[in-house]
Amino acid sequence: MLPSRMFFDDLLSDMSVESKMKCDIYEKDNKYYIEMDVPGYSKEDIKIECLNGNITVRAEISQKDEENKKYLHRERKMYGKIERTFHLEDMDEDSISAQFKDGILKLEIAKKTEDENKKLIEIK
Repeated sequence: MLPSRMFFDDLLSDMSVESKMKCDIYEKDNKYYIEMDVPGYSKEDIKIECLNGNITVRAEISQKDEENKKYLHRERKMYGKIERTFHLEDMDEDSISAQFKDGILKLEIAKKTEDENKKLIEIK
């Protein structure tokens, strides 16, 4: 049997994580917004973590056995784990809200005010 690669143009095999989770990040009205494409996943497959100014989005699906199918080439269903991390130094970690609809994850993150970021050091 010949390898399926000989019969199919496998342009997508070199896709990086970033191209699988394309995103836009912008700020408006003293808030950050992240809009990220997470196609093929449900909201139960997605986890969002925040630590020390970093926000990490992970999506994971385990492969299900499909009876009587032997794929020669597969592009449509993704299995495994993908993840992206963003650093937003002045985000208010307690204000993060997330929505997921039609394969698009939307995060809204308030920015800390300058006073919250500033630390005064006492001179001894």
